[in-house]
Amino acid sequence: VQLQAYGGGLVQPGGSLRLSCAASGGTFSRYVMGWFRQAPGKERDVVASISWSGNSQYYTDSVKSRFTISRDNAKNTVYLQMNSLKPEDTAVYYCAASTRGPYVVSIRSAYNSWGQGTQVTVSS
Repeated sequence: VQLQAYGGGLVQPGGSLRLSCAASGGTFSRYVMGWFRQAPGKERDVVASISWSGNSQYYTDSVKSRFTISRDNAKNTVYLQMNSLKPEDTAVYYCAASTRGPYVVSIRSAYNSWGQGTQVTVSS
């Protein structure tokens, strides 16, 4: 599956952004989808994951209650709604697909396909 992420940008602290990731070339509804982020000099870490059906989600602790992952299997798209953004959320955000379904997957090595990344910068 090929993934194309978009929607990043510059936002002030406390603001919101919605990232989207469009998939093509595979059966989207049979991929667990995830969002990862990588800040300069740091590892690429999981942010959120969503099951095949969209009924189950996983969030890393630092984004719980602020970020929401969702998917539209009819549109082959996964979203990450980011609210109450903080400067420490600044990173390149990547979407990824895993064949280890149907439930959420939080391990980076389980993801087989990656998008190109979109920059999110939170700054005043």
